[in-house]
Amino acid sequence: MGSIARTSCPADANCHSKVALYAAGIVVGSALLGYYIGVQITKRMSRINTTVKLSTDKVIDTVDVEDIGDKKVFCRCWKSSAFPYCDGTHNKHNAATGDNVGPLIVKKGDSK
Repeated sequence: MGSIARTSCPADANCHSKVALYAAGIVVGSALLGYYIGVQITKRMSRINTTVKLSTDKVIDTVDVEDIGDKKVFCRCWKSSAFPYCDGTHNKHNAATGDNVGPLIVKKGDSK
């Protein structure tokens, strides 16, 4: 057993320092790699819109006031299959995540 220790680290005075530096380099490199991977995963997971028009830089929808009529309900959870209109999908999202997101309701006011 003693001969194995001698062959892995000869009687050189700097041998233990070199081994310690290599080990420290591996630890630091692994930590940096883990940090980088974590940041990349977090960036992907922090996206709010995961379904609507993902190929565009910015999602923009226009609704004419005349088309609203008496009342329209607009989605704010980004999960509606009828986007930009709400289809109630936020209820399932809220139950699953504990979130409290709801729709934007636009209705015609009484003119007085």
